[in-house]
Amino acid sequence: MTAAAGASTTEVRWHHLERTHILSQPYPWLHTRNHAAMLKAAVTEHDRRESWGQLIRIVVAAPGSWSGRYPAGNTGRVEAGPMSPMPIPQDLADALGGT
Repeated sequence: MTAAAGASTTEVRWHHLERTHILSQPYPWLHTRNHAAMLKAAVTEHDRRESWGQLIRIVVAAPGSWSGRYPAGNTGRVEAGPMSPMPIPQDLADALGGT
């Protein structure tokens, strides 16, 4: 999330936030914090749809992580769908131990 905060463009910011989301999903606090950072980015960009989606995800992130009910590889953005699994980028899969 630190890289996202210092990103030079919105595209780079979202790239970092999406990758952080993939890594944070199993951890309730980090997962929720990442959605809070996504909400901040969406509000900064005046993106109402993304902001509402992130508010909902903030509420469900921790319970989803605690229960193990989260879609692996999901980027956490509204366009991804809240329960849609997605392919995990290879470098992140390697970091996660081949998940």
